[in-house]
Amino acid sequence: LAVISVLLAVIPALLLAFMHLSKNKFVRGISGAYIAIFRSTPLLVQLSIIYFGFFGAISIPRLYIFGFIDISRFIPGVVALALNSSAYVAEIFRAGILAVDAGQTEAARSLGLSATQAMKLVVLPQAIKNVLPALGNELIALVKDTSVAGFIAVFDLTQAFKLIGSSSYEFMIPYLVLALFYLVIVGILTVIIKMIERRFAKSDK
Repeated sequence: LAVISVLLAVIPALLLAFMHLSKNKFVRGISGAYIAIFRSTPLLVQLSIIYFGFFGAISIPRLYIFGFIDISRFIPGVVALALNSSAYVAEIFRAGILAVDAGQTEAARSLGLSATQAMKLVVLPQAIKNVLPALGNELIALVKDTSVAGFIAVFDLTQAFKLIGSSSYEFMIPYLVLALFYLVIVGILTVIIKMIERRFAKSDK
């Protein structure tokens, strides 16, 4: 859920970031409205609207992947998480692009690069390095947010441990173990993100 959602969120987030930096007020307004809506409303509400509203009108076949992933519930969950995450990632990208010194773009243009080439080859690589810690935090937050998908009966970790508690009538121990699971997952992700950050930081030296 988290990995697919964050991968789907990156492209719309970049587009939203560029729209938000546009000189066109209309384009900037569309991006600002999208970001404001998805950042100002609860994820659970967004998930409900997308699942019962949009996907309620579309018939998705109930197929199972790996024996337990029901795509009729998994896809709406991924879409909701990706749309929500793209609003936050867009602001992260926008801040990263603005953090790159304007002289970098001017130098690239003076060497004969077009505005698109300057953004692609000079500004974006530096912006991505700048925002890597924030992107890592967003991924970690998204991992925890996947627990909301249990609301539409997506069989995630939270839903699994909830069923264990219901069958044993003992909720404290299953939820403590669930918390440990999330702690381990987030801990592993944190280590991986720090390794990537150190690799990017080598160029600074």
